[in-house]
Amino acid sequence: MILDGLQSGVLLCRYKRFLADIRLDSGEEITAHCPNTGSMRAVNVPGCRVWVSRSDNPKRKLAWTWELIELPDGALASIHTGRANALVAEAITAGIIAPLNVYASSQAFIKREAKVEDARLDFCLSAPEQPVTYVEVKQVTLKEPDGHGYFPDAVSERGRRHLKSLETLAAQGYGATLLFCVAHNGIADVAPAAHLDWRYAETLERVAQAGVNILAYGCDITPSSIKLVRQLPVRLRSNKDQSLASE
Repeated sequence: MILDGLQSGVLLCRYKRFLADIRLDSGEEITAHCPNTGSMRAVNVPGCRVWVSRSDNPKRKLAWTWELIELPDGALASIHTGRANALVAEAITAGIIAPLNVYASSQAFIKREAKVEDARLDFCLSAPEQPVTYVEVKQVTLKEPDGHGYFPDAVSERGRRHLKSLETLAAQGYGATLLFCVAHNGIADVAPAAHLDWRYAETLERVAQAGVNILAYGCDITPSSIKLVRQLPVRLRSNKDQSLASE
């Protein structure tokens, strides 16, 4: 994904969830849209360098959008959660996500915002002679002081509902995948954030054992592009070689 014409500055503050005050390198102070509904734990750091995009759409209330942040340790993270699905779609089509490679062919079909019973999942994948597979994408940017990546960054009942939908689909014989899009180039693995939402962590462990495929892929991030490039370990208690029991 190409990021055209981003301008850099310094984050002053984020407030009211969707607003961020930023001082551009030119000295101009702007209010940018913050396209992230989460707590932004560990990536809302005033004083850090950030990058913003500008829209010329006259119907927008705010012309600027906060896109990236450079954290104190030098890692870059994407703030824009709306870009995660596009990154995953690009990666599926390019054959980067190995467990989903059968859906990279020209005969495959990717449906977005797939409705299943009382929920919507991000993708429904189909291809000749392949099982229909549903994929839910979650963006990960939380790196805790222990050096590991975690999801969610706050209590997420919506996230639990998505897990339960995937569990139901797996029981019905469909492919079901939860894909963590790790939009923080300082994160090397992902685990459920039991310290922030133990119900989500418990549900994730259960659905993994029930046949839901749990994947994590990391991004290469620069101020001009983002690309999903590599699979990362997912640290579940049920993984004998990646146990969290001692932590």
